[in-house]
Amino acid sequence: MLKYVFKRLLVLIPIIAGGTFMVFMIMFTPVDLSSYDPHWDWQRQAGLLDPAWVQYVRYMTRVLTGDFDISFRNHIPTTGGIMMRLPYTLWLSLAALSFSLILAVPAGIIAAVKRNTWIDKVSMLIALIGISIPSMWAGILLMLFFSRHMSWAPLSGALQWSYVVLPGMALGYAILFAMIRTVRSSMIEVINKDYIRVVRAKGLSNGKVVFKHALPNIIIPVLESFKAHMGAFFTCLIIAEYLFSWPGIGRLLLQSIAARDYPVILGCLVVFVFFFAFVNFVIDIAKAFADPHIRRERLC
Repeated sequence: MLKYVFKRLLVLIPIIAGGTFMVFMIMFTPVDLSSYDPHWDWQRQAGLLDPAWVQYVRYMTRVLTGDFDISFRNHIPTTGGIMMRLPYTLWLSLAALSFSLILAVPAGIIAAVKRNTWIDKVSMLIALIGISIPSMWAGILLMLFFSRHMSWAPLSGALQWSYVVLPGMALGYAILFAMIRTVRSSMIEVINKDYIRVVRAKGLSNGKVVFKHALPNIIIPVLESFKAHMGAFFTCLIIAEYLFSWPGIGRLLLQSIAARDYPVILGCLVVFVFFFAFVNFVIDIAKAFADPHIRRERLC
């Protein structure tokens, strides 16, 4: 298992290097040498005349030591602002993932067990409608219903744990209905296998067959579903943080874009690349724990 973990860590290096290099090149602005004035020597001292790859290596070296440069807007180190907001983003992501799993797994199992009944058809209709509704509109509807009309949850901010309810639901909504469909299809595939028929023939109850023998075998498809929708998850994370005034990195990114604060924008994007790679790594390790064949396979 340790060998597999080490191999996955090695795979992270080119993923992080490629992702951060693409982000850096998108933000990179070459200096026009035709208008270079030797009296303005600060360009040379700042390294702005160096090739792009040299500037990238220099920037990533600083990032690995915890230096994300200086903000253009308030002239303070970017690292403090990003690290202060990172726990809020992690908290919101964990709440959203918990919300989606708590609802998606039971709903998908019930729809699979009650296949071709009205329960299954209604569940799939709701899932189809849910996938079709944009997450921003769903977040606005949650704000109007649960906060404005019912007063069950705070509208914005992050003063205590109750403030994470609405943004967590809005973010979890982004992958909830896709995961319901994944759980249903995976459960239907598992309960139709031969070993499940053998277990049923031994006289076990339907509940034991589903939860003891079938449920462990849908873990990997559920993890793959989340991995496939990770891009949408990060996009909706930014939308949810801005919509509910959640003090996370996504909201800081949008504020920095509006202010053209390029060091903060680049720092937020680099953190998202690291976050994306780390989540991929955690999913791969979880899949290896769920299926021993995965951790024994040889990486290409």
